[in-house]
Amino acid sequence: MSTPAIFDPAKAYAQQEQVYFDDGREAQLLHHIQSRSDVDKLIGSPKKVLGAIDDFGRRQKYLMNVGEDKGGIVTKLIHETQPRVIIELGGYVGYSAILFGDAARAAGADEYLCLESNAEFATVARSLIDLAGLGAFVKIIVGPSSDSLRALHAAGRLSRIDFLFLDHYKPAYLPDLQLCEQLGLIRNGTVIAADNVIKPGNPPYLAYVRSDVESKKRAYASDPHATGTTDGAAVRGNPNLVYQSELIQSFEPTGIPDGIEVTMCLGTNDALSGTA
Repeated sequence: MSTPAIFDPAKAYAQQEQVYFDDGREAQLLHHIQSRSDVDKLIGSPKKVLGAIDDFGRRQKYLMNVGEDKGGIVTKLIHETQPRVIIELGGYVGYSAILFGDAARAAGADEYLCLESNAEFATVARSLIDLAGLGAFVKIIVGPSSDSLRALHAAGRLSRIDFLFLDHYKPAYLPDLQLCEQLGLIRNGTVIAADNVIKPGNPPYLAYVRSDVESKKRAYASDPHATGTTDGAAVRGNPNLVYQSELIQSFEPTGIPDGIEVTMCLGTNDALSGTA
């Protein structure tokens, strides 16, 4: 577990309200940016578009973005691992897709796929991604994450995932990871970065990625019906995959402590033990 750096209060977002999304603020954000007198200067600049989004989050209303601090953890991982196939679950207004998509393009990735269930959020995200000059590289796919993963796999468009960023509906983290396992998308070298594992927290997900193979197998053996569900369909995952996981502490854009769980797949237990 890493020790977080000091948060700079000067860059803090407005405080999170009781209702903090899907109340019209997303459309307000897009209008705010498109109405700026200097909007022409934002065209083709991911950094400037991100700055404009941050400005709205600080001066107008809170936005549930990954933010600079946690975002920096993930961009560093992308630069270090140079993934070719990157999937993001939960795009919201496109902040992370712009930040990580820019890093992925620089690292030589093939494309960046962002799966977002909310069509209105996806519309805002597409507009901001296009403004940043990333529209040809970052693709938004609208629909439930599990349906989109299955469809991409069935169409032959997705046969593996090199880097998976989880930032959608928190109870879906584990079943969606298990679905990716079941589809054979998680392989030796796959990196999984999960946001919000401290705030609000995600104990079932953390327990799973931190468990060894034998513990996962015992859990399945003790309850053959112990499966995750994605939109009503049972998924069992692949308990034979070996993970190495670490919590990297950081901050929400408001300055509240949070963290990213970074998990690497080391391969299958059989392959590592030489019994495959």
